[in-house]
Amino acid sequence: AVDESELLTVPDGWKEPAFTREDNPKGLLEESSFATLFPKYREAYLKECWPLVQKALGEHYVNAALDLIEGSMTVTTTKKTFDPYAIIRARDLIKLLARSVPFEQVFRILQDDVACDIIKIGSLVRKRETFIKRRARLLGPKGSTLKALELLTNCYIMVQGNTVSALGPFSGLKEVRKVVLDTMKNIHPIYNIKTLMIKRELAKDPELRTQSWERFLPKFKRKNLKKRKEPKKKNTKKEYTPFPPPQPESQIDKELASGEYFLKERQKKRKRMEEIKAKQADALKRRQEERNKAFIPPKEKPVVKTKKASTEKKIDIEAIKEKVKNAKKKKLGALPEEEVKLKMAADEKKKKKK
Repeated sequence: AVDESELLTVPDGWKEPAFTREDNPKGLLEESSFATLFPKYREAYLKECWPLVQKALGEHYVNAALDLIEGSMTVTTTKKTFDPYAIIRARDLIKLLARSVPFEQVFRILQDDVACDIIKIGSLVRKRETFIKRRARLLGPKGSTLKALELLTNCYIMVQGNTVSALGPFSGLKEVRKVVLDTMKNIHPIYNIKTLMIKRELAKDPELRTQSWERFLPKFKRKNLKKRKEPKKKNTKKEYTPFPPPQPESQIDKELASGEYFLKERQKKRKRMEEIKAKQADALKRRQEERNKAFIPPKEKPVVKTKKASTEKKIDIEAIKEKVKNAKKKKLGALPEEEVKLKMAADEKKKKKK
């Protein structure tokens, strides 16, 4: 009996056998080709490294042509090509070269366990300034964020213009795409990097392979997201009615309703003058009230009267007098009268003896 979890997991160090000529001895039936354009600034570099590109593709029996006049690169299969997927790898190789990835990294795409992913980020953000800020956030200060991401995913990442080119194993490419898209959605890459670090440590433990990792992974809540400001004037849709709106009244209709239409010109003029005078008088009255506000004295606070000290307790004068008399008799620090007399008598006796 074999455990099902062991069948689902790939053994450590296992590698898929390489595709050889023995697997496809007769070769391909049709010739396939792919072409891609490259920008003008890449022309000098491609011209310099093209012999190396031809040599690398020649090992897989794929021809490569560089057209500097048209500004394009073309890869085609030959009669000796036995690997049908070699042309797809060659197509990815010229795509990455056109997107400023150096040849030292690009030739790795010809390996079986390496793939590439070109993520288009130009259309994910509306404002150009916001796009530049978020792209710079992906790079980090002195490229530190990008370097951390490369170490955690084992991928080479190149941020160029409106695209992000990634080169590495399939599992790493999946993580890179997630981080790049989240960064463009205003989620800082440091949160995803922390999650990847925790996953890396959990993957080392063989007991946790078959378990869910949700309890170990951090859950970051969005903060500092401003709510959409509601407009001051809200346009509310009126209920639909099949009938047209009523026709607005003309000046003649208004005059007929008020009876002004039947008045003479002189009477109309007098009425208008009276209305104007009434408005002027009302405005003058309001203006005068505003001026008089400055002359209105402010309300004074009521004066609080201080209460007189209560003289309910009567002073006992006779008791005070007695205290004073006793104090005079008993001088502070002096001996009583009897002791003084005894002392005087003792002093006289001493003098007589002498």
